[in-house]
Amino acid sequence: MSKRIRSRKPTHPGRIVKMDVLEPLNLSVTEAAKVLNVSRKHLSAFVNERIPCSKDMAKRLAIALGTSVDVWLGMQNALDIWEMENSNDESYLAAGKLATG
Repeated sequence: MSKRIRSRKPTHPGRIVKMDVLEPLNLSVTEAAKVLNVSRKHLSAFVNERIPCSKDMAKRLAIALGTSVDVWLGMQNALDIWEMENSNDESYLAAGKLATG
């Protein structure tokens, strides 16, 4: 199994929201959370990269920002793949192959 390693870690979608939306618009996490109809605690965890972009958050961001759900889930997927491929945890290598036929 070959490992495809990207040199740069993809940006967390929460960081994009923080740097490209909240800061330029001078919006607080509390204000943005009200617009998105999520808790301040949840949005804070997201923009500070402590939790991933869920399907629910992707939908809320797509509506609020006029983007698509695919944009947000695609960013999260790229990050998840990079983290998996660059992880030192190789316990998954013990998995056997499923028979096809």
